[in-house]
Amino acid sequence: MSQSGAGQAGSICLSKAAHANPIFSARATVSQDCITAYNDLKLSKKYKYIIYKLSDDNKEIVVEEASADKDYDSFREKLINATTKSKSGAVGKGPRYAVYDFEYSLASGEGERNKITFLAWSPDDANVMAKMVYASSKEALKRSLTGIATELQANDADDIEYDSILKTVSKGLAG
Repeated sequence: MSQSGAGQAGSICLSKAAHANPIFSARATVSQDCITAYNDLKLSKKYKYIIYKLSDDNKEIVVEEASADKDYDSFREKLINATTKSKSGAVGKGPRYAVYDFEYSLASGEGERNKITFLAWSPDDANVMAKMVYASSKEALKRSLTGIATELQANDADDIEYDSILKTVSKGLAG
């Protein structure tokens, strides 16, 4: 058998592995609306935050909500209360991606700052398959959103407390 035949057999084996393991085929594409909303947040300050989710078929990342609401607690509650539906139809806590434009003053009195922060919200008690699909698709979204200053992974409500995130985003310099 030639080398190319051996390579083809290896390809077939890899192909079967890819179909058997959904994580290999789970990477979603990013809808143009995600990029448009992000540019509206970044360039025109039209939004304070954007929450992204996977479409029902897990093939595309879409905008769930884009808002100018500056109430961080409201934003946080939306992440905490996000749900997803499993293949069996069960509804449970769901992962999300979010971008939040954090504004803060420096303790030194040097003025106002803002940092666009990417949050990967994946609650510990979310459906395992949903968490895997979100984890495998995160990089595609991040690559599409140029100008992210900080990235945070959050797995429970304490991880997205305002003061905790502000300390990370400002590197402890917020006043």
